[in-house]
Amino acid sequence: MSDMILPGRPRLLLVDDQPANIRLLHAVFAEDHDLFMATNGRDALRVCSEQRPDLVLLDLRMPGMNGLEVCRAMKADPALQEIPVIFVTGFSDPSAETEGLEAGAVDFIAKPVNPAVVRARVRTHLTLRGQSRMLQRLAYLDGLTGVTNRRGFDEMLAREWRVALRNESPLGLILMDVDHFKAYNDHYGHLKGDATLQWVAQTLATSLRRPADVLARYGGEEFACLLPHATVAQALQTAEYLRERIQEGAREHVASPVAPVITLSLGATARVPMAIDSDARALLADADALLYRAKQGGRNRVVSAEPGEMAQ
Repeated sequence: MSDMILPGRPRLLLVDDQPANIRLLHAVFAEDHDLFMATNGRDALRVCSEQRPDLVLLDLRMPGMNGLEVCRAMKADPALQEIPVIFVTGFSDPSAETEGLEAGAVDFIAKPVNPAVVRARVRTHLTLRGQSRMLQRLAYLDGLTGVTNRRGFDEMLAREWRVALRNESPLGLILMDVDHFKAYNDHYGHLKGDATLQWVAQTLATSLRRPADVLARYGGEEFACLLPHATVAQALQTAEYLRERIQEGAREHVASPVAPVITLSLGATARVPMAIDSDARALLADADALLYRAKQGGRNRVVSAEPGEMAQ
């Protein structure tokens, strides 16, 4: 798989109600793929939501929730709709193939499975998936800092909010601002200011310790960090670590009344979405209010609170 555009080992979900068919596909792909398995439609959707595979090999005919229903449910879910689905079926009815493609599948493979054919088909669609991701990353990349831009952040926030609402799990958010950055630009010039924003972004990005956490340039000298499945305590811990990493970097800022080096002010919070919260605006408002408190409180600090404490 050396020419695969997807980084690392591709992640496949194998779905079939017959364990023998799963064992066969497992033997074909185990050497160079990370594999997940399900024997019914509901488990397949659960594994998709939890593991986010790169591709799903899905049996068309299963008792209970069949493959068509699984595929339609995936394509209706913004968090799963980009995952390609290949139907694996023993039926040769052209109408079934048409129905499957209309449901959102990218390909059909006939049983009994030919290992060389199924590997080639999977390889093709994983490559296309990698190319699509690359184009999406370029569209969502901040040109100066190389981290996710505001557009990408807004879409990720909306997607993770829906996932957290469905799973009743917390979603953490940190908003942060480079302290007295206008004074920095006035003193050192905009070229050095741009270089410092690049340094801040890369320092923050390399300091995140959980693979699911996302750093974005929120605007100007402001950054945001999205923390799926993080509690307020975890968001606070992450924010304090980020603040320390920037201060310890000791990048000179003689024009700052806070410290002779670059520092950050941060607001950190988290909440479990409720059905009455139609979108993530409440989470953003909480983090923004906490960031304002950090600035008003003297800067170079983290302020955090539970959602219920925000009105106090």
